[in-house]
Amino acid sequence: MSGFQPQNKIGRKGKAVCALLLATSVLALSRPALLCAQETELRGEVSESTILDDQQYRIRQLGMAAATANDDTPLPTYRPASPGALPDDGTGEAAATTGGTFDPPAASDDPFADPAPPPRRRPSATQRAVEEGKAKDEAVDNKKSKRGATATAATPTTDDTDTAAIDEQDTANRRAVTIDSAERLKLDPGAERTEAIEGQDKKNEDDPFAATGIQLGSFVIRPTLEQGLTYSTNADSSSLGKPALLSETTLRFNAVSDWRENSATIEGYGIFRETLSGYDVHEAQGRVDGTLNIDLDNDLHAIAKLGYEAVPESASAPDAIVGAVGQPVRQTVSGSLAVEKDAGKMRFALTGAVEHDIFGDAKLSSGGSLSQKGRDSTLYTAILRTGYEISPAITPFTEIEVGRRAYDLRVDPNGFQRSSTRLGARAGVELDLREKLTGEFSVGWLREAIDDDALPAISGATVNADLKWSPERGTTIGLTAQTTAENTTNAGESGDMLYSGSLTGERQIRANLTGNAALGVEWRDYTGSDDHDLTLSAEAGLTWWLNRYAGLTTRVRTEKLTSNLVGRDYTANSIFVGLKLQR
Repeated sequence: MSGFQPQNKIGRKGKAVCALLLATSVLALSRPALLCAQETELRGEVSESTILDDQQYRIRQLGMAAATANDDTPLPTYRPASPGALPDDGTGEAAATTGGTFDPPAASDDPFADPAPPPRRRPSATQRAVEEGKAKDEAVDNKKSKRGATATAATPTTDDTDTAAIDEQDTANRRAVTIDSAERLKLDPGAERTEAIEGQDKKNEDDPFAATGIQLGSFVIRPTLEQGLTYSTNADSSSLGKPALLSETTLRFNAVSDWRENSATIEGYGIFRETLSGYDVHEAQGRVDGTLNIDLDNDLHAIAKLGYEAVPESASAPDAIVGAVGQPVRQTVSGSLAVEKDAGKMRFALTGAVEHDIFGDAKLSSGGSLSQKGRDSTLYTAILRTGYEISPAITPFTEIEVGRRAYDLRVDPNGFQRSSTRLGARAGVELDLREKLTGEFSVGWLREAIDDDALPAISGATVNADLKWSPERGTTIGLTAQTTAENTTNAGESGDMLYSGSLTGERQIRANLTGNAALGVEWRDYTGSDDHDLTLSAEAGLTWWLNRYAGLTTRVRTEKLTSNLVGRDYTANSIFVGLKLQR
């Protein structure tokens, strides 16, 4: 090639090296391969570290060849790097003739020569990572020295092209062979860093001032104590009542179980009123109810209830003792057991209930007392309900009720047999629109036939309702209605039908400010006459929570009774201010 003009002259030793390499290549190609010889590619699995060692060897050979091309300095003396390496013969040719890892073995004329030694054992991942790190450092140093030695070359040579190809291959190997790729161990999730407690997202509470409750065994109890002063224009809500300043204490509690399957709830309250000045009033009343829900086999569900109530009789009640200093206290013990069964879309429920009333003595203004034992009675009832679920939100139903009221005294002091037989029927609908509207509403007819033929049966239409409606979050409107057949022991009278209803509303004005209001109505229709009572009431209140556990509360109330019976009309207005504590 006459056009090729190398810029650097090759020294004497360089020419000798080139001639030696050329002769070795010719001999290798012309050497007949032994039938039992094993090629390099068939040695088995080769580690990445072995590949890097071979590449470093070739880079060192090219670097030494390039270095000797410019001067006549002797080749570096071979120094064994590890035990078992070939000894130096003093001429420096051992390194040049030893060959790389993947060079074919030297030709041998001995057909019985030992085969090539087996490849060394594959190092562990950790050892490979260490070796690869060392190889990378050596590769960087060699490339720096190689680039410095060839910096004066004006045009690229064959050595430069080979060096660039080796650099690219080395870069690719370094990308592929890393410690992460050798191990690829996943980080333990427990060792990951987390945000500070202050920086974590916290779930907003629907009611930040709701009672947290007290854990007692398997129940969570939420008690509430309300203490304050009440001023009333009619302390005992009677036609003869007078103004008074009262100390009023109200204690309420709610306990809910945290069982896995069944559930139980206990609720109760107690109200105590004492006169501080004005009309003398001493009242105490309370109630406690327990409910147990049990899931039975064969899609049966049982609900058991037990309750107790002690309430002084109202001065406006039909059986109230005129001129009594203290009205008799009525104690009621009640219990019921209901079994519910779902069959497809049919709903069946059978409920048995018992209610026993005990009346105390009335305290007279003269200092004596008047027994009310003749009013003690027990009411036994059984109610069968059948319903059909049109949709999960609407379930119409019908009810049939049978019962018997038995007085402790077969004949009362006035000579009347007061025991009676009860029969009723109702039709209504259950609603379940989740948080929007829940409850039930029904209408029907109820009749109590008294055993004494001289007394007419107590009968009339019935209206019952218990609905909760939430038009928007933070607002709850309730509607309740109840029909009660009231018995009496007054001479010649059977009793009356009492219809009562209330419309209540509660609004969370702010997170710490709650308002409530209520409208009430009662209509009492006396059996066997045109007499009746009408009672209207209205109430409004506010509670301002200072924190989760304490708040200031106030309410105002007005009540008015109008009757066509003489001496029963009255009006009572009152205002309450106090402190409310909860836990």
